[in-house]
Amino acid sequence: MSAGGVLAYAEAEHAKRLEAERNILKAAYQWAVLHSPDRLPAGDKRGRERAKPAGGAGTPLITEYAAAAFGARIQTSPYGAKKLIADSVDIALRLPCIQAGVDAGTARPGHARHVAEATRELSESEAAWVDAEVAESCDGRLSWTRFEALVEGKVAAAAPELARLKEEAAAREVFARMSRVNKHGKATYTIHGDALTIAGIDAAVNAVAESAELKALMPDATLNERRVAAIALLANPAAHVDPAVGPVKVKVKAYLHLYGDSPIARLEGHGPVTTDWVAHQVSRLTGARTSKPVIDLNNQAPVDAYEIPSRMREAVHLIHPGDVFPYAANTSRRMDLDHAIPYSEGGPTGVGNLGPMTRTHHRIKTHTGWEVRQPFPGICIWRDPYGAHYLVDATGTRRVTGTPGDQSPTPAELHFSEILINYLVA
Repeated sequence: MSAGGVLAYAEAEHAKRLEAERNILKAAYQWAVLHSPDRLPAGDKRGRERAKPAGGAGTPLITEYAAAAFGARIQTSPYGAKKLIADSVDIALRLPCIQAGVDAGTARPGHARHVAEATRELSESEAAWVDAEVAESCDGRLSWTRFEALVEGKVAAAAPELARLKEEAAAREVFARMSRVNKHGKATYTIHGDALTIAGIDAAVNAVAESAELKALMPDATLNERRVAAIALLANPAAHVDPAVGPVKVKVKAYLHLYGDSPIARLEGHGPVTTDWVAHQVSRLTGARTSKPVIDLNNQAPVDAYEIPSRMREAVHLIHPGDVFPYAANTSRRMDLDHAIPYSEGGPTGVGNLGPMTRTHHRIKTHTGWEVRQPFPGICIWRDPYGAHYLVDATGTRRVTGTPGDQSPTPAELHFSEILINYLVA
């Protein structure tokens, strides 16, 4: 096969795999229908009494051991089969938009099942709201970690009282202990606390690890080695080679995203939290507190320089919540900002020509024939070296053109693609 042929073959086989997974999901639902306790003989009282809801609220009962035979046929445990059946029932009866996507062949089974599991504790109406909010993204346009974050936020917004109760329960789950996973002379110590406390510990460790004194004492050490030494200093100064290093005062920066009157906010790097939790945590802080206003994303004038000002860097992060390479997963702030049109070729240093990428994706774009344009800030159109186009925006990645078949694109096809990209930019 040619390179284009291999890509086309892999794409087709991947589509078959997804279709097989959808069919198994449908079979699991039918298995639940066949194992309603109403189908048991009238005298089987035990079987009827031990039947349980197949999925979340509003789903019918299923006999106790129905999952065992089904699981054996698909080479999984009764527990795994029970989860599959529960997911299939919830999708069919509680998530109509996602079910429509499964029937149409657009929703990925794994994404559909994740929503089913995440909404199982919700009421029927709450689950239906989440379903309508996330169904479009079940086609795989978002990387898995970003899809998980989307669903987590919508579930919290659908049931803020449940989110509050879970926060209260989690608040009692604090500990600091040595892990049991210790071998080869190494051990692990785990601290489990609220997000802001952990952020403060991490900031303190970084500050000590990067201090000139500790670098001088450990000139050949890696950053991670200095971080471990910093923890030893902060937790037990007598155990450190030089107790005179420290203490330090640290600053912790938390990025909080609020949405109108919603009782749910998103703490960047952590996930959804209730606004009550935010108010409580802020009230516990000591020392000076500074809050910064929202940046006006529509008022970011380009600068006549290759270097990117911090305010513009912040704006680009808000416009692009993650790595803009197709199907990329990274959502951190520690990424390169790439000029879609290189600065050396006249590309401006402005929000409409900048996109965050990991160093690896940045190098792929620079050296391997991938091209990208932004027709509007926040919308990226990519072309791979074989002529396929992808649209990347805040909702994820979608294919917007077909592939050239089983062969590499001709010069004429590449020229047409370039015209398409330039047209979108114009």
